[in-house]
Amino acid sequence: MTPEQDQLRAGVRKLLEREPEPWTALCAQIGVAALTVPERFGGLATDTESGAGITEVQIVAEELGRVLADVPFLGSAVLTTTALLTTRDDSACERLLPQLAEGAVGALAWTGVDGRWDPEQPAVRAQGATLDGSAHYVLDAAEATVLLVAAATADGPALFEVDPAHPGVERTAVAAMDETRHLATVTLDRAPARPLGPVDLSRVRDVACAVLAAEQAGAAARALELTVDYTLRREQFGRPIGSFQALKHRMADLHVLVETARSAAYAAPESPRLAAVAKVHCGEALATVAAEMIQLHGGIAVTWEHPAHRYFKRAHATGQLFGPPQQHLARVHP
Repeated sequence: MTPEQDQLRAGVRKLLEREPEPWTALCAQIGVAALTVPERFGGLATDTESGAGITEVQIVAEELGRVLADVPFLGSAVLTTTALLTTRDDSACERLLPQLAEGAVGALAWTGVDGRWDPEQPAVRAQGATLDGSAHYVLDAAEATVLLVAAATADGPALFEVDPAHPGVERTAVAAMDETRHLATVTLDRAPARPLGPVDLSRVRDVACAVLAAEQAGAAARALELTVDYTLRREQFGRPIGSFQALKHRMADLHVLVETARSAAYAAPESPRLAAVAKVHCGEALATVAAEMIQLHGGIAVTWEHPAHRYFKRAHATGQLFGPPQQHLARVHP
């Protein structure tokens, strides 16, 4: 990492430590929502083609994952902004990206109830300038003021903007396993929409997987830190359980798993295949570390008083986000 990237990480971590509801401060003081927005549209990114260096975005995601932050970064600053940029519609970007860069919440409606996030088959269909259908697992849709919809057209997937307040647009929040990840179903009934142009959903999915992988790596690292700390304090037979050789071996294996997850996450932007690798490996790494966290903490880990159950829920919820592991394994080994 460069000194500037280290400073970004330190700044995000310090802010998360002092702010119980950090989204406004993250946007105003650090500009996390502007990282993916090119400078000409009011953001911080110098790459006008694809937004900020993806590494900076992943650094933020890794720090957010460490504390399971309840913020709309992944759904708004990553999914929505990336989808909008792939349309190459400058007028839409000039109108919407400055809002998103300042912290307005955006949402991208895409997948069906099967949760496959298929780039070729959006759940919603377009009939001219109206949309019909239901998109599921829409991140931060209930709070979004900018609502974009990936819809199937005769010429392939295209991106549309809809008014969240229109009577033909219904947003229904769904109860999720992970209470820090806000999902909703967006139902469109002949909803009028503004076409923004063809959208590269394959590109959007790969960016989302790379950022999610960094978030999972951050969560896994913190879960392991908490577990190691507990085993150094919890005593059995007159000494800390962390001194037992069997537990030392288990935690050493987890350390290797966490480090390989970080490596996979930061390599993910290099190619679609590596994005798929990161999606699978980082998801499995977090699930494994979270399960070991439960085991090594014992009964306290499944109570509301302890954060272990939150890491466990995040692990299993993110494992299915942007498509189940077997779908991405098929991309690695076609």
